[in-house]
Amino acid sequence: MELEEFYNGNEWYAYRYFGAHILSDGVVFRVYAPRAKKVALIGSFNGWHDQLMHGSGRGGVYTLTVPEACEGDMYKFRVYHHDGTWTDKADPYGFSMELRPCSASVVVRERQDIFTDEEWMIHRSKLYDAPMHIYEIHFGSWKAKGQRWYRYEEMAEDLIPYLKEMGYTHVEIMPLNEHPLDESWGYQSTGFYAPTSRYGTPEGLKNFINTCHMAGIGVILDFVMVHFAVDEYGLSAFDGEALYELPFLDVEYSEWGSLNFAHGRGETASFLKSCANYWLTEYHVDGLRMDAVSNIIYWRGQERCGINEEALHFVQSLNEGLHNIHPSAILIAEDSTNYLKVTVPVEYGGLGFDYKWDLGFMHDTLQFFGYPMEERRLHYNDIWFSMHYFSNELYLLPFSHDEVVHGKKTILDKMYGTYEEKFQQCRALFAYMICHPGKKLNFMGNEIGQFREWAEYRPQDFDELAPFPMHQMFRRFSRDVNHIYLSHPALFIEEYNKNCFSYIDAQSGEALVYAFMRNAGGEQILAVFNFSDTCFDHYMFRIEGNHMLHELLNTNWEIYGGTENSNTEDVRVMNGRCYIKLLPYCGRVFVVV
Repeated sequence: MELEEFYNGNEWYAYRYFGAHILSDGVVFRVYAPRAKKVALIGSFNGWHDQLMHGSGRGGVYTLTVPEACEGDMYKFRVYHHDGTWTDKADPYGFSMELRPCSASVVVRERQDIFTDEEWMIHRSKLYDAPMHIYEIHFGSWKAKGQRWYRYEEMAEDLIPYLKEMGYTHVEIMPLNEHPLDESWGYQSTGFYAPTSRYGTPEGLKNFINTCHMAGIGVILDFVMVHFAVDEYGLSAFDGEALYELPFLDVEYSEWGSLNFAHGRGETASFLKSCANYWLTEYHVDGLRMDAVSNIIYWRGQERCGINEEALHFVQSLNEGLHNIHPSAILIAEDSTNYLKVTVPVEYGGLGFDYKWDLGFMHDTLQFFGYPMEERRLHYNDIWFSMHYFSNELYLLPFSHDEVVHGKKTILDKMYGTYEEKFQQCRALFAYMICHPGKKLNFMGNEIGQFREWAEYRPQDFDELAPFPMHQMFRRFSRDVNHIYLSHPALFIEEYNKNCFSYIDAQSGEALVYAFMRNAGGEQILAVFNFSDTCFDHYMFRIEGNHMLHELLNTNWEIYGGTENSNTEDVRVMNGRCYIKLLPYCGRVFVVV
């Protein structure tokens, strides 16, 4: 490692120098603590007694090789301050940690021989002009293995067949970095390089990812680069003063009570850049979903507080570097702001992300479906709003974990009306989402119509809902609509091209009917939705020319819990006119031939 590059914020492989590395003559430990009085190594190999580390003579790097140390040993750095006090710290670059509430780092061997996914890695891409439907999970609460968590390897056995059956292309996993508090879901980390030991070992996680790749499933990890946990053994005041965090009291703490990274500090930038590269390089992860990008763009995530120039420069440098090292990796921004050019390459003045969560779509659409009919008519154009800007960025449409917790209700329960009406509307909603331009993301449980809000300590209600026919049929619907998306190029080719989208009926505010066309890949798809409680026996549309509409999907088919026969229906368009039946809360999707 080039120390000068590390200090300047341009080092991408700092983890190969810092941390604990097994050598032929023992284990070498290195830590960066520039303002410490001295640093000692304590661990299971020395009875947790001080072994003073050697300073480099410059730059605050401390090193010690311990012949007695070996794989599986636990350790910490005892950092002495100039006031005579000391703090025991976990290794910032540690590759493994004890299970909470314990907090020591663990020596592990760095293995790459686990991977057999060369073909996948060679041929993977950013999926422009290809379908991408992401299944977001919290690893500890998808399902339980008896009374315990799934281990990484075990999860592959059950999750991968489910993803294939249900028509998902990727799994996105909420943060797997080590964290002390289950309720933080991994977003307040103390071990940025350490896969959480809740679910097993680093080797287990590598096996899980390799198995996903061999089955044709991509893996995206949540990456937290804005803030970190305040726990004393973590990064906070690491060498006795603010090292990784901002030093100013008014911006030191985030809205979550955690500490904000000092992105303008070179050593911190190298720490985060190396960490992002670490997961992509050492774990063969296919993409990173960057959390809380709004807090990178603006101080405290609020436009009124002004642009955070140093953090913006950092994220541009991060994305540009990752694209150079991993050209096929996918970088996704969770950004709730209207900041421009989030998915524009850095060389053209953008932030350099590949995709951006469309949180406006999520908010407007879910709020609309919660309105009673008369209020819904007043908000008719809310559904169309995202159609006006879908080409501004490369958007991903998320129904994520944030929308099914903390009293917000689940996606199904947000729907207005009775039990049956909620299912009707949610089927129409998911069909609308699949036909809307943009990549897709759904959180676990959404696909089975779960009523109970998600909780990190409890598995999803797969077994409890199995006896209920409406949930079984909703699961079948979710599977079928996903596979329609995967198999019809008009729904994903040139999806951000305005010329491949056209309104068919955009003025029926009283009727609450919406219709639009997707035209790409040599195919035309017509999507028609009735989001009202009114039945229209002969609703008329105008489509230029003479055509036959071949029905792909009707959300009111009996097999999905509706009332209509499941046989597909062809509709003739004569002289630019066609008439179709639209039952309440119904979506119909056709191929135009």
